[in-house]
Amino acid sequence: MTKQAKDPFFIDFPKRIKSIQKEMAKAKIDVYLGSRLRTLSWTLDAFCPWRSFIVIPVEGLPTAFTFVIDAARIADESWLDEDHVLGFGPLGGQDQIELIINLIKGHLKKNKGRLGIESGMSNYLPEGNLTLFEYEQFKAALPGVTFVNAHTIVDKLSIIKDEGTINRFREASRIVDIGHRAVYKALINGGYKGMTETEIAGLAAYAMRKAGSEWEWSFTGGNEIASGYRTGYAAGACTPATRKKVKAGEPLMIDIHAMFNLCLGDHAHNYLISPATDRQWWHANNFVDMVKLTLKTYHAGITPSTLAQEMIDFADSRGFADYMVPGFEHGIGMMGDEWRIGVNDGPFPYWTNPDHAYQENEVLICAMQYACPEENIGFRYENPILIKKSGCEAMSKFPLRVDEIK
Repeated sequence: MTKQAKDPFFIDFPKRIKSIQKEMAKAKIDVYLGSRLRTLSWTLDAFCPWRSFIVIPVEGLPTAFTFVIDAARIADESWLDEDHVLGFGPLGGQDQIELIINLIKGHLKKNKGRLGIESGMSNYLPEGNLTLFEYEQFKAALPGVTFVNAHTIVDKLSIIKDEGTINRFREASRIVDIGHRAVYKALINGGYKGMTETEIAGLAAYAMRKAGSEWEWSFTGGNEIASGYRTGYAAGACTPATRKKVKAGEPLMIDIHAMFNLCLGDHAHNYLISPATDRQWWHANNFVDMVKLTLKTYHAGITPSTLAQEMIDFADSRGFADYMVPGFEHGIGMMGDEWRIGVNDGPFPYWTNPDHAYQENEVLICAMQYACPEENIGFRYENPILIKKSGCEAMSKFPLRVDEIK
């Protein structure tokens, strides 16, 4: 057995490229131009924060292009050699459009063929779809080329996670749990007094960084902390930490994030700062029971719409349906693949198909929000889960409960 094969976090990236090329051949695509962050992470094994592209010919190695100031780092971190990670910049003939056009032409016969691109829309800011300007520039420079929207190639191939990817997610979740333990230790025995949301976010970040996290990966403010009335925001899914101080008698939500080798840990834990009222505990118990049932209900074969209906029926039977935000997950892959689950084959373009049947070895975020803004209270649960034939594996092991802090 090779050293790489023994590495629990090993991913065969050349095999991924070959799988893309196989699908390209089926679709009669000569060159694939990847521009989305999810595609770059899935193919390069390096974080690309600047505008970047990957050009994949139907045979041979791909070539990545990124802003020149970051090219050396990406070449060092990626499995590709420095001849296949190139920098672009504002110099004659060295901008990204000209460099990529020249490479694409080199892979075509008589400057003709089919070019796969990535286009569409997303509610996720750094998705990376080809812009209108980029499309027009490539189109004008490649008059004999047919442009094909081919993002579904990567989308389909990346749904089912291999062992190395799954183990990376598990490690990222282990790191998140370390962050939660550090926060809990700081809050108890009156430690919360005078503490701000931003301080809590920093405490979690420091503990996770010491444990090996590369980034608080969320684009919604890094680690998200909400206390008091802010926990009850109806949307419930974006609470960057503020300078608000934690106060007695209020709820507190801690949603923290880690990244390990481009795979993501995300877990939200909830507290009540003493003294907690019976009404607050009524809300808390409703929420915890709902999450437990949701995790128990996930399994291969069930669909988002079926699961949602079962959970809404449960909430209605307990009298708290008005407080549940009717969504129970968002997608997850390597860095940049945060939102959509499955492929673009549903009734709403570029959103999760509500009738997508979960498959064994999919990874997604079980993401739930409970919001009662009129009572200044709300809760959130997020946790990467691995779909299994029967049931699911919750990757964060931090206890599923609402803790009262005194």
